[in-house]
Amino acid sequence: MAVCSACRSAIRRHIDILRKQRQRRTYSSNTNNGTDLNSKTAKRSLHTPPRPQDQVPTPNNVPTLNFWQRLGPLTRAAQAYARAQRKRPYVTQVCTSLFIYLCSDISAQSMGGRDYDPTRTVRSLLIGSLSSIPSYHWFVWLSESFNYPSRLLSIATKVVVNQICFTPVFNTYFFGMQALLSGATLAETWDRIVHTVPVSCVNSCKLWPAVTAFSFAFLPLEYRPVFGGVIAVGWQTYLSYLNRLAEQRMAMKAEKLSEAEIEVAA
Repeated sequence: MAVCSACRSAIRRHIDILRKQRQRRTYSSNTNNGTDLNSKTAKRSLHTPPRPQDQVPTPNNVPTLNFWQRLGPLTRAAQAYARAQRKRPYVTQVCTSLFIYLCSDISAQSMGGRDYDPTRTVRSLLIGSLSSIPSYHWFVWLSESFNYPSRLLSIATKVVVNQICFTPVFNTYFFGMQALLSGATLAETWDRIVHTVPVSCVNSCKLWPAVTAFSFAFLPLEYRPVFGGVIAVGWQTYLSYLNRLAEQRMAMKAEKLSEAEIEVAA
């Protein structure tokens, strides 16, 4: 009996020793894992920037708005135009063209020193409404094309393509339609195009490359018609003025021909 009790006590003692060793291993492994996790978390917190919502607003981390976004009523008007541009681009473009051509024609007629002619205004509004949608598609295509890794090269290419392709075609359309709608013959229309388009294309190089480059460099697509429209009021005034000079030149030429015919008949 004494031997059995001694054996049982030895077995219990051995089991207790094994249990304590197992507990020590489990504690040491948990401690090491916790230390590793804490160290990894600390390293991650050092290298990971704080989230924007966790930052305290200061002058250094609050983004500043662009100048054109801080103009009060003008900014709200531009934003309303941009919303209309995104929802109804065609209607917005036609209305914009009608406003631009109305202002430019009235300005051009006031420079001529003659009485106001509503027929000229109606003619200009028709020309502007017909060209609004093709012009819109052209500039959308131009903004989506010629996008190279170099931003400077992209903008320069867009400007050059616009000056070479769009400007001569549009000016030919403008002066040709002005002549045809005023009752000129094909020969007279061609004569007006020859005397107005080259001059207008050369003078456009003094204005529109800078306007186009600024528009593509700094303005989103929906705001470009607003910016271009403001500049186009003055430019369309100049085109209307050139067209009026061409009309006067053709009228003087017709008077001379009629006088010569009268002299020959006499």
